[in-house]
Amino acid sequence: MTIRPLVRYPDRRLAIPARPVTVFDDALRELAADLLETMRAAPGIGITAPHIGVPLRVVVLELEAREGVQTYVNPEIEWASPEMILHREGSVSMPGVNDEVQRHARVRINYWDLYGNMRIEESDGLRAVCHQHEIDQLDGMFWIQRLSRLKRERLVKKYEKMSRD
Repeated sequence: MTIRPLVRYPDRRLAIPARPVTVFDDALRELAADLLETMRAAPGIGITAPHIGVPLRVVVLELEAREGVQTYVNPEIEWASPEMILHREGSVSMPGVNDEVQRHARVRINYWDLYGNMRIEESDGLRAVCHQHEIDQLDGMFWIQRLSRLKRERLVKKYEKMSRD
């Protein structure tokens, strides 16, 4: 397991949709282990392969110790509730800034595990927010794009100032 360098906003690689994983091998499992170590070091609760410059559809989440680490390969949202919630979000690629983003309260996703087995998961609350946030990233949509232009510009200025200091 290796801590990999993070791709930082506004790197253009964060805006490129990730490619689907087609091979479920030891290299994929090693990538997932590296993502976990990198996420913990950042620190964060979720990370995608594009966050470390690998354009593949892989997500690692670690929300609570008792639930453990979950890896999602090629995740897709197949259903989202009409109810919406606001939740404070940030990114390992833009540390130090966060804001409230409106998301679906519940989602159902399909994905593959690290061994190529198809899975379905329903989630709500923080886990649902994380699923949507990370799948957006896999689609090339950085989380601040979900904010109003005014909020986005304010956050970018704050991040740029923090990065200079």
